[in-house]
Amino acid sequence: MKDNKFLTMAFESSCDETAVAIVADGREVLSNVISSQIDIFKNYGGVVPEIAARHHLENINYVMKQALDEADVTIGDIDLIGVTEGPGLVGALLIGVATAKAVSFAADIPIVGVHHIMGHIAANYIQFPNLKPPFTALIVSGGHTNIAEVTDYTCCRVLGSTRDDAVGEAYDKVARVLGLGYPGGPKIDKIAKEGNPDAVHFKRVFLEKDSLDFSFSGLKTAVLNHINSAKQRGEEINRADIASSFQQAVIEVICQKAVAAAKDMGHGKLVIAGGVAANSKLRMELEQQCAQESISLYIPSARLCTDNGAMIGCAAYYKYKEGQKGDLYMDAHANLPF
Repeated sequence: MKDNKFLTMAFESSCDETAVAIVADGREVLSNVISSQIDIFKNYGGVVPEIAARHHLENINYVMKQALDEADVTIGDIDLIGVTEGPGLVGALLIGVATAKAVSFAADIPIVGVHHIMGHIAANYIQFPNLKPPFTALIVSGGHTNIAEVTDYTCCRVLGSTRDDAVGEAYDKVARVLGLGYPGGPKIDKIAKEGNPDAVHFKRVFLEKDSLDFSFSGLKTAVLNHINSAKQRGEEINRADIASSFQQAVIEVICQKAVAAAKDMGHGKLVIAGGVAANSKLRMELEQQCAQESISLYIPSARLCTDNGAMIGCAAYYKYKEGQKGDLYMDAHANLPF
């Protein structure tokens, strides 16, 4: 506690960002330090779990110190420790969980484990101070694609999920076959602006009638087949057109299902979360469709879309306020039900 504010120090290490944040009263970010490994994994074409874990181990104490310094607080001022307990890369998660438990034990501070997706949703509470449940949420990231009804700060009901690839995973794989490199999402978003979204018609996969589930593996395969067929015919590969057409097929499905879910739930609010929420085309299409349906749209800033400690601190705060606490037996979970 400092200046009569409840302070949470939160750790996020589920993938390739080592992140620590200090959050006051659940929504005020005093510091949000992120050490990214993106430049390291560009050479590998994706995240290598063992290397990611090693870099978390090397960086996490420095990141924690920087977060405390930037917030101008000490460990003695911290009231709560929050940490991502899953899902994610188990080796990476273990570094964050072990560090959080060590600080909790040494300083006698309560600890709360946070589901990574609930953290992404909570990023919107930081961006929009007046936002409160209930609302419909669309979660789009490298590991997750879900539509959920958020009924309380710590409770939600899953309405739809991907049946195969997450949308961010599909972006990375298509970027790889196009020779764009890693990470695929920002690279496809950028080059797609130079292409024609109608150049190649890729099938829109809506699944069964009224289903809110997703499937992207077939679309990914269709892109690969199109490229291979064009090469066999000796045709030039227009990467911008293919990227734009792929992205259009993805976003049409995502937007239609998300807006339909928001209308059905009747809360009048659609909240977007996850790294793919930073996609410029997705943001533009959702803004247009939500405006047409008189649905209030909430999308956090790009920095809060990607993995960060502040979102975990916010989610941990609300869990703690509802009486949910962790203990030193807490473990990391690669697969944690949402």
